Amino acid sequence: MAEDVAAETPKLRFNHPWFVAVWPGMGNVAMNAGVYLLAKLGMNVFGEMDTRGSFDIEQVETSDGLILPLRHPQNRLFAWTDPQGKHDLIVFIGEAQPPLGKHAFCSQLIELARRFNAERVFTFAAMATEMTPSEPSRVFCATTDGSLLDELKRHRLEMLRSGRIGGLNGLLPAVAAEASLPGICLLGEMPHVFSQLSYPKASLSILEAFCSVTGMSVDLSELEQQAEAVDQRLAPLWDQLQEAVRRARKPDEESESAVIPSPEEEGIDPQENQRLELLFEQAGKDRTKAFELKQELDRLGVFKDYEDRFLDLFKHPQ
Repeated sequence: MAEDVAAETPKLRFNHPWFVAVWPGMGNVAMNAGVYLLAKLGMNVFGEMDTRGSFDIEQVETSDGLILPLRHPQNRLFAWTDPQGKHDLIVFIGEAQPPLGKHAFCSQLIELARRFNAERVFTFAAMATEMTPSEPSRVFCATTDGSLLDELKRHRLEMLRSGRIGGLNGLLPAVAAEASLPGICLLGEMPHVFSQLSYPKASLSILEAFCSVTGMSVDLSELEQQAEAVDQRLAPLWDQLQEAVRRARKPDEESESAVIPSPEEEGIDPQENQRLELLFEQAGKDRTKAFELKQELDRLGVFKDYEDRFLDLFKHPQ
């Protein structure tokens, strides 16, 4: 655990806090939901976990022939004070999941949550199904506390009857239960054929469910607009895929394959770079612009390159 977090712990006081943890994953579903909360609630970073022992460095970056200093995945903590005095919010955003020692990593994170007297632990995740872009994105849920099942059902969430939740999204709630903390995982549904693309409708569904469960009020209009725009772009791709499947089933016809464009294949031209710089400047002055910046970084496939700079926007209160 980072010394600065440990040192500040006695000074920090949260009111019945709930703890949310997100990591990058399928469809950018969890990460986009977490970042949206940061932007719309005006959250600020207050600490960072030192988890260098959990990660091995497999590559280094170079610039003009120089090997740059080693860079370890960042694990930051953000805070929001509930003006209604019900439940403050702590959001943990991890840059990567550790390849080994996942249980120890989660134990360290839960130890930190307990220091802040967190009362519930949430994780967000994606769930790939046979849904189409025209269908609503359902939210499935699983909890470690049987007494919460009826509460979750009242919010019209679908219980995850059976199956497995991969990675820390499932492991963290289980480790929270070992420490007598209720854990809840919310999984937003997305089409499995688009699992490599950002899918904001699943993030939107998760945040709608989260707001319902927590009683929080968050303006989701920007995310709604993005979800609608993405679905409109994916609709023709879905039709192409369906047609390709139909042709593949006809042995006498030549099958076709629909190609899903990858944002990473597109370079950043000077005009796009100029737009990014303008968005960074705007987001630095107005935190609500941060999610628009996140959308643009995702569209260009360069969020990973700008992640530190992006999250630094939340270092200081506005």
